[in-house]
Order: sequence, then structure tokens, then C-alpha cells
Amino acid sequence: MSTPPPPFSDMFAAIIDGTPYMQAIGAYYIGKSQDGISMGLAYRDDLVGDPQSGVLAGGVLTAMLDHGCGLAVWDRLDEFKPIATLDLRIDYMRAAKPGEDLIITAKCYKLTRSIGFVRAFAYEDTATDPIAAAQAAFIITSAPTKVPPL
Repeated sequence: MSTPPPPFSDMFAAIIDGTPYMQAIGAYYIGKSQDGISMGLAYRDDLVGDPQSGVLAGGVLTAMLDHGCGLAVWDRLDEFKPIATLDLRIDYMRAAKPGEDLIITAKCYKLTRSIGFVRAFAYEDTATDPIAAAQAAFIITSAPTKVPPL
């Protein structure tokens, strides 16, 4: 009997570490639960968008949510297929607390043949007090088997 392959989510830490922007901001994989996949980001002064308040830059938060949503689609697929963000809506509910680490939790709640639908939350301590909530749609494609002639 052959052993089944490990879940694709076992590669998420390596995927985050291998993504230049995620590596540059210091994002890391926390793990997987019934709530979805979670990523973390340690607070750093160079990620602050407003030096007066010490609040993280909105672009950092957006990138974390987008990346987490993509991982949630791969988690639901349990395999690598090329995906791309079709739509990403973020509702900012409050400013992030200065000096606090950030957590993103994302879950793909519906998967069709070609689209993955995801919800995600950004927070410091608990998802019940979110900084932001996101809803996203990702297109799922198949990698081309041959490069078409020019």
C-alpha cells in the first residue's frame, strides 16, 4: 500500500517564505484550523504607514489579506493550480493597534470548477474584533501543457 501524499497546506510556510514581498515584510505561516488558514506578521517600525500614530500601512494589510485568501483557495483545492485574484473587497473597521502583531485568517467557503470564494479577517488578538474583513474571488486555471507558437 502506498502512503497518501501530505496535504498541500504542508507547503504553505515554504510558499510564504518563497514569495519576495511576503519575505520582505516578514509574513509567516501560523497554521490551519476549522476557521481556515492563518498567517502572522510581527510589528515593525518600517511597516508603519503613519509615523505619528504608529499604525501599519494599509498596503501591508491588503497584501497579507490577498495572500492569505489565495492560500485558502489552495487549501480547499489541496493541490497547486495557478490562481489569480479576480476581486478583493476590504472593509476597514478600525486602525491596527500600534506595536501589536497582525494575524490574518482566511477560509475558502465555496469552490466551483473555476472560481474560489474566500472570506478573511485581520486582527491582533481575536477575529471577533477585526481590523478589517475581506471578501475575495480567485480564478482557478490549469497550467498550459505547451507554450503556443508565436
